[in-house]
Amino acid sequence: MSKSTDESKDIFTECKKNAEKFFNEVDKSTPIYHQTATNIQQSFMEAWKNVINSSIALQQEFASKSGLNVNMNEETMKAIQNITDQAITAYKNQNKFTIDSAETSKKIFDAFNENTKTLASLNKNMIELMLSAIKQKTQN
Repeated sequence: MSKSTDESKDIFTECKKNAEKFFNEVDKSTPIYHQTATNIQQSFMEAWKNVINSSIALQQEFASKSGLNVNMNEETMKAIQNITDQAITAYKNQNKFTIDSAETSKKIFDAFNENTKTLASLNKNMIELMLSAIKQKTQN
């Protein structure tokens, strides 16, 4: 029997090969998901801007045609500016929280990966120790 035929029947080789095949496919799809999420966000923002601008235009046209006084006092103008500033601050805080959460998650995954390597090394050492004890017992 050839070596390649023996390897193809080895469960660990087959599992590694199929795990690699799976993660290669996941790697290919990641940029597509990223672009899709970006496109959805851009579409949402454009739709939101259109709704707000259309609403303002409609109200402006109604006020103009009905002869309403649209002048506002300084306090009303400051209140509108204050609401906008607070909305911007909330948006910036949300973005900072999201970025900080993503960075924290990355650190957690990095620590998990490092701990997995350490645990695998520890397990390997334990197996080698057990095998050497078994070999010594069978030799006696």
